[in-house]
Amino acid sequence: MKTLGLCLLTLLTFLIQGNMVYDFNSSSQGDWFIVNDGVMGGLSEGQLEIDNQGYAVFSGKVSLENNGGFTSIRRRMETIEVNPKASIAIRLKGDGKRYQFRFKEERSNYYSFIHYFQTSGEWETIEIPLADFYPTYRGRKLDMDNFNGTQFEEMSFLIANKKAEAFKLEIDWIKVS
Repeated sequence: MKTLGLCLLTLLTFLIQGNMVYDFNSSSQGDWFIVNDGVMGGLSEGQLEIDNQGYAVFSGKVSLENNGGFTSIRRRMETIEVNPKASIAIRLKGDGKRYQFRFKEERSNYYSFIHYFQTSGEWETIEIPLADFYPTYRGRKLDMDNFNGTQFEEMSFLIANKKAEAFKLEIDWIKVS
């Protein structure tokens, strides 16, 4: 009976909390890296730091000069197994701007699955069904199906709103629920 109770408690905790993919409060940002549009000649500058409360702060300036227009943070990781009917949940605080959350099924894929989200300026938890992520490459939607896989090995946040702007996105955690 005690074992059954423990199993039910574990299942209930998983259903409520989801599967933690990344918690900035208990992890180092050292396994994230910046990818700016400088890879294409642009001049945008993004940075990532952990603030005093343990939140990731992705901030900087997007520049349209020299064909620029984006900056991102990216993390490669061991394979995360997912149910294609699950959702990504992210606790964050934005600045009222639009961002992308992106992932790759396999880090060697040339394309990413992306979804835009609008921030409110307040702490919030956004939830996006995995099936709503669509494939893109260099800003172009590909003629392929939306995500229906069972894993991902890379994730990133990106800002590219086709305008020069300063930005700030605070991130607490990322879960699959």
